[in-house]
Amino acid sequence: MKRSSRLSLALHALVHLHKQPHEAITSTTLATCLMTNPVVVRRVLGELREAGIVGSSKGHDGGWRLLRPAKDISLYAIYRAMGESLLIRTESDPGDIQCGIVRTVNAVMGEFIADAEALLAARLERVSIADIANQATPNPLHPHHGVHHHG
Repeated sequence: MKRSSRLSLALHALVHLHKQPHEAITSTTLATCLMTNPVVVRRVLGELREAGIVGSSKGHDGGWRLLRPAKDISLYAIYRAMGESLLIRTESDPGDIQCGIVRTVNAVMGEFIADAEALLAARLERVSIADIANQATPNPLHPHHGVHHHG
């Protein structure tokens, strides 16, 4: 099963937005930094816009911006907005549900997954976009002010 990169793309884009707070960043510029297509950027950030994490504007000075300080945006808020699952489900085929052993295995594994998801959520809640940005050196979008490239 291929791992989704949407959450990683979202985090990457949000750090870029945080690093450039006074200027909106276009989908095309972000796509260059993320090494993807602008349509992918718009889809991913569109989900975050629906959650009130980013905003977008059209026109000459248009682009994407954070709607609140990066220190107030937890990784859990992004994870939840993206509808991502970082854990692999282990449930059996629904046709097997008549089997008592399958039902018991599903129940036991379901408890493990629920515990793991609770731990994951708690950890994601403690880390913000600002925390990630503080570890990202040099400033990836603007190593030299006014120059748009990925470092």
